[in-house]
Amino acid sequence: MKVNLAEPRGFCAGVERAIKIVELALERFGAPIYVRKEIVHNRTVVDGLKPKGAIFVDELDEVPSGAVTIFSAHGVSPAVREDAERRGLRVIDATCPLVAKVHIEVQHYVTQGYKILLIGHAGHEEVEGTMGEAPRSSYLIETVEDVDRLDFPPDQKLALVTQTTLSLDDTANVMEAVKRKFPQVRLPAKEDICYATQNRQRAIKQMVPNTDVFLILGASNSSNSLRLREVAVSAGREAYLIPTAESLDPRWLEGKTSVGVSAGASAPESLVEELLERLAALGYGEHHVEVYAEENVEFALPKELADAEISHE
Repeated sequence: MKVNLAEPRGFCAGVERAIKIVELALERFGAPIYVRKEIVHNRTVVDGLKPKGAIFVDELDEVPSGAVTIFSAHGVSPAVREDAERRGLRVIDATCPLVAKVHIEVQHYVTQGYKILLIGHAGHEEVEGTMGEAPRSSYLIETVEDVDRLDFPPDQKLALVTQTTLSLDDTANVMEAVKRKFPQVRLPAKEDICYATQNRQRAIKQMVPNTDVFLILGASNSSNSLRLREVAVSAGREAYLIPTAESLDPRWLEGKTSVGVSAGASAPESLVEELLERLAALGYGEHHVEVYAEENVEFALPKELADAEISHE
């Protein structure tokens, strides 16, 4: 009985950057550092930063005036930025550069009179931040049915953007529906779905023929982790999203000779190692790494911390 281990898996460059921002900010400015929302959607990561002096809050009114405050990797709306400035907070922005790219696209199109069609999931922090760039000109669509309900005149300028952590297949279907109904729509010059999301989903697809059941490490509020499970299920395989190895139910493995293991972009490799140990104890000791792509992407740190990284090294 064997384990097929997806490559790539786990942390992406945006997540690594966000975590490093919190750690360097604590070193430079000292505790406490306040973080709006979870820096990334993973409880293990968040709980690991708390003892170091990171305080996670839901909204900025929980932050003392003038305190060092970090915006999470998911991005924030201009209203949140204005609130932080009004309260004199010292802000360090950990927004993933690929999310920031979508914000810039929205700003660009709105100034030219476009309405924004955003493919994404309601309630997700990234979606709230992106729509906040132009709340009166943005329309959220999750399904083909949502597209059917839209009504714009033929001369209305429309631009399409997407959340960065969506299902490639589902997004393609919705995008095709938009293009059929509104042929005038402007599409992103480059796909908004991030490289890490694409690579992890395609790795799962590559593993399907040789895998009986999938275990995906990730949080239930992690969009990219949820999409990994959906990809496996859509391909006809059982798949389970688990936060830690302890959540594995051995009954899921009954009659299975091969287990696929992957991890969402905000899940640390330590969780994968713990899961592999648990699987080995259950008789799945043989490991085969399924390589889809190699990743070497790095994002620059905010200017407030760039020199701190140099001195840290």
